[in-house]
Amino acid sequence: MADTADTDIEIESPPPAEVVPDEFVASLSTIYQRLKRSKNLKTAMKQVEQDLLDLLGVRLFTIYQCVENGKEILASFKGGDPDDDSVEIRVPFSPASLAGYVALSQRSLIVKNVLNSQELTDIHPRLQFSRSFSEAKGWKVKSMIIVPIKDEILLGVMQLINFEGDRDLTKIDLKHAMMVSQMLAKQFRSSLQSTQGPYDYLVQIGEITAAELAELQNSASLYGGSVSRSLMEDYSLEADLIGKSLEYYYRVPYMKYDSKHELPFELLENIGISYLRSNLWLPVAGNKEEAVILIDDPSDYQRIMEIQGVVNARNYVFRVGLPEHIINYLHGGEEEDFEAGFDDVFASLEEQGGIEIESEDESDDERLAATSAIIQLVNRIITEADRLGASDIHIEPGKDNAPGGVRIRVDGICRELLKIPQEHCAALVARIKVISRLNIAERRLPQDGKCKLKIRGKSLELRVATVPTVQGESAVMRLLAAGNALPLDKLNLSVKNHEQIIELSSHPHGLFLVVGPTGSGKTTTLHAVLGHINKPERKIWTAEDPVEITQPGLQQVQMLPKIGFTFATAMRSFLRADPDVILIGEMRDEETASIGIEASLTGHLVFSTLHTNSAPETLTRLLDLGLDPVNFSDALLGVLAQRLMRTLCGNCSRAYKPDQKELDHLIEAYGREEFEELELDTSNIELKGAVGCDECSDTGYKGRTGIHELLVGTHEVQAMIYRKAELSEITEQAIKDGMKTMRQDGIEKIFSGISDYQQLLRVVGG
Repeated sequence: MADTADTDIEIESPPPAEVVPDEFVASLSTIYQRLKRSKNLKTAMKQVEQDLLDLLGVRLFTIYQCVENGKEILASFKGGDPDDDSVEIRVPFSPASLAGYVALSQRSLIVKNVLNSQELTDIHPRLQFSRSFSEAKGWKVKSMIIVPIKDEILLGVMQLINFEGDRDLTKIDLKHAMMVSQMLAKQFRSSLQSTQGPYDYLVQIGEITAAELAELQNSASLYGGSVSRSLMEDYSLEADLIGKSLEYYYRVPYMKYDSKHELPFELLENIGISYLRSNLWLPVAGNKEEAVILIDDPSDYQRIMEIQGVVNARNYVFRVGLPEHIINYLHGGEEEDFEAGFDDVFASLEEQGGIEIESEDESDDERLAATSAIIQLVNRIITEADRLGASDIHIEPGKDNAPGGVRIRVDGICRELLKIPQEHCAALVARIKVISRLNIAERRLPQDGKCKLKIRGKSLELRVATVPTVQGESAVMRLLAAGNALPLDKLNLSVKNHEQIIELSSHPHGLFLVVGPTGSGKTTTLHAVLGHINKPERKIWTAEDPVEITQPGLQQVQMLPKIGFTFATAMRSFLRADPDVILIGEMRDEETASIGIEASLTGHLVFSTLHTNSAPETLTRLLDLGLDPVNFSDALLGVLAQRLMRTLCGNCSRAYKPDQKELDHLIEAYGREEFEELELDTSNIELKGAVGCDECSDTGYKGRTGIHELLVGTHEVQAMIYRKAELSEITEQAIKDGMKTMRQDGIEKIFSGISDYQQLLRVVGG
């Protein structure tokens, strides 16, 4: 009931609430069953009115329900008032009244004397009791209990009232009132027939399955992302449809984004943008008398209490909105990443204080790693690294109290992304370990893990390695963007290499290897070759770790070494699965290599990789593993060695005519006799050089291209394998057979203006 007080009407004083707990629960259960059996809540409440008054031991009670305008509660039933339908009582969300304050704060109150202004201002400086209604009724109101009616969201408020001369309401009464409010919450929820979660409406109308929604919410909880963004990007759902689902659940109107909407500067004047962005709320209209607040979760009473302290308005109106739309409002409609910028993240870290992991207690570590600012920092680092095209992220602690660093590897070169305050480095690494499902309590041993996430709708897998150093743990994350295979003609192979690879891959059986260091594009090349031969008449199996590139028509298998599912195990299973072509991710040991050669000799085309420096060296390396030279020589089709060389920025590179000294150096490096075969006019040769611009971050280089050397398994090379010839002999024979070295292939690409000699030296040495 609204604030009350005095006429000549006399109401008998209620008996004291001395019901023992078991009796109270039994009586309340009986009342609940009577309410459940009735189809009309108001009618049912009238039937149990006196029972509730007696059970609670109060003069009056008022039940308020939330109105779906997001601004007030409405008195739906007034128990103990014989004239309960005479006046409609609406109470705004406001700290100025008892019921309005409880609706706003969702906190329970027990007030000994509502006429004691000091007792009210101790609760909130603006809190008052209006006597007008109670005086009109002739009620001498004194003691009150006010409790929210809620489950996951606020559904209403219950107010209990006693008069002067009645007993004071106690904490036992407050406990009883809360039990009654829980009972009413069930009835309210049932009568409203509202959804059970913010996105359940989307499941009800078939836009997403319950399992898919659960997976999205779990991913958002683990990686700190936004469910609404994933729904829009991954399931192509309209923002307004998601907003409708939020509205059904929170019982608060949805506010869609309007780029022309003007924000109330009076309310925003002293509030920081970074604070609003990290807390995801925003005053969108009104003034100090009545402020309209847009928030992504109107049930978050802690934020709502904070809003009161920041905005300090008399009344509040709430609207529910998407996190992305709140961010858009804060940035004038410009599309912003959901993740906060680095400056804002560090500001949040400062607000939250230093975060340093010292305790050996795992739960403490998890709590610190889950700090909102640390989550945002990790998200932002990964997002920025992906935007810049990085292949790796390095998190490195500093020496003593010096800041730690985050470096990223772009186009094969490390560059600094940002500095991290030393006190936050441990929490940053702990967060990375949490999302990779590593043991954050173990900081003495190296650990390896992986995780999957989505950035801007793109699937990304991170392979994570942590290493303990004398300064603290260091972490390295490799970004593996899932994607489709490149066409073979997009690999920038020389004409001759392109033709020979097509010819070798057309063989019905044999072994073809692609070799090079980690990150040299071996998997990309192999999938391009598979894409070329991927036809309905060919059954292709692949065993990879990880499966990074997917193609329709391929049966691709992920290795799981922890359970014994290795490359060798996969190869054996493939041979029983009627293959035509097999790709084995890497020939790491003699067992895998032997099975691969056996498969190639029994009518299968086998592709694989190896970490070696050149094509001829691959042959000696495999022989050193203990392979049978006869079988190996019979199986070999060819070996393609490759590196990735940085390419000049297409936006800023400039052409120039090299002087004779530079030209002679390139010719000598290529081989003067072999250079003559290129039939280039040396008097008209133009090269290109690096300049630097915003597009390439002032480096002069953007992107990489492959340089290759292809050794074909000719009869002469096979004979050398059979007799275990020296590396120099094999190299000499391969060149006689027409192999161009990687250095020569790179110099040809320099002459074509793709890169420069400095970048070639980075990958092939002097």
